[in-house]
Amino acid sequence: MATWSNINIQNSNSPMMEQLTFFYDNTMFMLSIITIFISYIMYMMFINKLINNNLIENQMIEMIWTIIPSLFLINIALPSLKIIYLIDETNFPSITLKIMGHQWFWSYEYSDFNKIEFDSYMINNYNPQNFRLLDVDNQIILPMNTQIRTLISSTDVIHSWTIPSLGAKADAMPGRLNQVSFMINKPGVFYGQCSEICGMNHSFMPICLESINMNYFIKWMKNF
Repeated sequence: MATWSNINIQNSNSPMMEQLTFFYDNTMFMLSIITIFISYIMYMMFINKLINNNLIENQMIEMIWTIIPSLFLINIALPSLKIIYLIDETNFPSITLKIMGHQWFWSYEYSDFNKIEFDSYMINNYNPQNFRLLDVDNQIILPMNTQIRTLISSTDVIHSWTIPSLGAKADAMPGRLNQVSFMINKPGVFYGQCSEICGMNHSFMPICLESINMNYFIKWMKNF
């Protein structure tokens, strides 16, 4: 959970989120180097007004400050392109979960298993064991170490189904079907929220997903 002493991206619970975390760390490292270097040059120019007397039409300097930024841009662009293609990869999903956004709750359907479907509302009653504005009455139950495909749409306005720790985010748009796939590599309960301003109760439609072992998942499906 985010606190004033722990403001950072969430720990990754899927291979996709691990790739996004590596990309974030790599980009922030390069941005830090650029910021420190530029700040140093600006500081030196302020304290020494004669520092640029010998830099008039210096072709070598022109080549250096053209090639080095190009290398930085390449090191940012190539990993980002790789992640974009990985996000679009379906990779033979084993389970398909249909998600519909409403004002202001989510509906889920397991179409592969006798059409199990339910609505998920935020819990309004106060309970010290629940997370405020995050816990729901019906959680999504999915098996770990299994490729999951989600088909996302909306019945009214634009929503956005998002679970940050899984690196999963897709807009739910009326009349359009979006797709996002992921694989959960850890057991646990993961939270998300609608990331699109969809109306007055936008902050009251959270997402709660529980990852369990495949054997327990099969038992849950049989007892639903």
